[in-house]
Amino acid sequence: MGGVVKEAFLDANVILRYLLNDIPEQADAVDELLKEAEEGKILLRTTALVIAEIVWTCESYYELPKEEIRDKVLAILSTPGLEVENAELLAEAAILYVEKNVDFIDAYNACWAKREGIRFAYTFDIKHFRRFDWLKSGAPKRPSRKGPGWEA
Repeated sequence: MGGVVKEAFLDANVILRYLLNDIPEQADAVDELLKEAEEGKILLRTTALVIAEIVWTCESYYELPKEEIRDKVLAILSTPGLEVENAELLAEAAILYVEKNVDFIDAYNACWAKREGIRFAYTFDIKHFRRFDWLKSGAPKRPSRKGPGWEA
């Protein structure tokens, strides 16, 4: 890599190596990178989708408990020198993911809807969405012969 990097994207697999320490030499390299970020030598940035990928991988491949995944997400979000897109929404979603026992993506989408002032969600996953006080939910109705039926 030529030149001095001032800003860089951080991918899910890099964060996972650090959090899980399943490949120690890679985890050590990430630790050094994070120290550089903490010292202000580089700004690391990542997206909400990367965090969702981390949650999914921790759940499906590593079979970690939700509480441990929540704690890992909150640790990522508070890492000095790492900017995470929609960090506040992700933090709220991580907490609700455990408190409401819902899928992480459902929690994130419910938090996003609240922030956007949306008070109704069309979903076939009504069981999970009804757990959010601020969000009513219902399945789309079968269209009538009179036209599209998007009434709740």
